[in-house]
Amino acid sequence: MRFDKRVEQVTENLLWAVRFLAIIPVLFGLISVINLFLLGSLEIIEAIKQYSHLHENHSQAITKVMTNIIGGIDLYLIGIVLMIFSFGIYELFISKIDVGRANKEIRILEIHSLDELKEKVLKVIVMVLVVSFFKQVTAMPIQNYQDILYLAISIILIAASSYLMHKSHSGNQNKSSHE
Repeated sequence: MRFDKRVEQVTENLLWAVRFLAIIPVLFGLISVINLFLLGSLEIIEAIKQYSHLHENHSQAITKVMTNIIGGIDLYLIGIVLMIFSFGIYELFISKIDVGRANKEIRILEIHSLDELKEKVLKVIVMVLVVSFFKQVTAMPIQNYQDILYLAISIILIAASSYLMHKSHSGNQNKSSHE
């Protein structure tokens, strides 16, 4: 075998083996998922504890309970972002997840390209931002009409962005089905 062919083969084998470094973000992503799910659960447990003390200052207690529950949901959603990221990186760089493909009904974590991974992660990130916004709004004191106006404008912008994301997603599906 010629020297240049041998160098090419060794280089290609080395490059192909380097893809296994992608296991590092996958493992740390999964550790983070477990951590975030535990923290989200602790937030909701805290909300349940505060619910038992609801007889104190009723409106403040309800706000604390809602804030903790929304905080727990927020942590779960961030964990889901990391889960989708970890599954996607694994499927794109390491190997297809055979166990996941055995169930034909569940396709949410099936990733075929980096663009598809980015799109799925972006959708969940937007949802996290919406939930975080909702959490902030529950704690925000409304003192005048200007606060109500800003709140209404914020809700309209969130609704418009959700509509545009949905519209672009359905447009991408229609485009791919025509090809």
